[in-house]
Amino acid sequence: MPKKSSSTPETTTASPGREQGVDAIAEKISTAILEHRLAPGTKLGEDRLATIFNTNRAKIREVLTRLAHEQIVELVPQRGAHVAKPTIEQARDVFEARRLIEPGVLRRLIGTIDDFKMQRLRRHLELEADARQRNDARAVVRLSGEFHLLLAELAGNSALARTMRELSTLTCLIISLYDAPTATSCRADEHEEIVEAIKRKDARKAEALMLHHLEHIEESLKLDAGSDEADLESILGE
Repeated sequence: MPKKSSSTPETTTASPGREQGVDAIAEKISTAILEHRLAPGTKLGEDRLATIFNTNRAKIREVLTRLAHEQIVELVPQRGAHVAKPTIEQARDVFEARRLIEPGVLRRLIGTIDDFKMQRLRRHLELEADARQRNDARAVVRLSGEFHLLLAELAGNSALARTMRELSTLTCLIISLYDAPTATSCRADEHEEIVEAIKRKDARKAEALMLHHLEHIEESLKLDAGSDEADLESILGE
């Protein structure tokens, strides 16, 4: 298949380096959101992203469309793409959905828990502890969200796992937007207590701990927001 001419509107001046695929680009943007490096409302210009990732605008549009489907990005005609900026009402809806779904995730997981799954959970807690010890705020934020994704993954239901990925990412955006400090919104001991209840196969205790955990996060939110324009090159480029 012939390469497109540099004069076509689908290409842009590429930065040095290997061109990245759609999956890799989408993952990098998602991770930047999870780590609170890309704030809600940040404009995601096609030209800038194409240059950063050494690719063309067609591929960037594919990435942005995928992220929009996952509600991570908002696509607005004549205004382009922006990192999603959930409203207060949407934030409440997300937490309501999580309170309905995550107890079910725990029940399913406890019903199938084995040594391998416990090892995965313990390993994740070790990673969280290490990130906290190193004061790696970005890793702490990302791993805190990934803990909930891991629970859904280990529960063995792909639909639940996809739903939890969307809800966890939206939660990260909500926390970033409404300025909930990570240190108080997702404490390490709360995750440890949930894992201990899973180990004991105490579904009632695990569900109660999860609901308390989600309440704690939601109650820590501050209803004020605002962010400056982000430097996409420094956040996403390498």
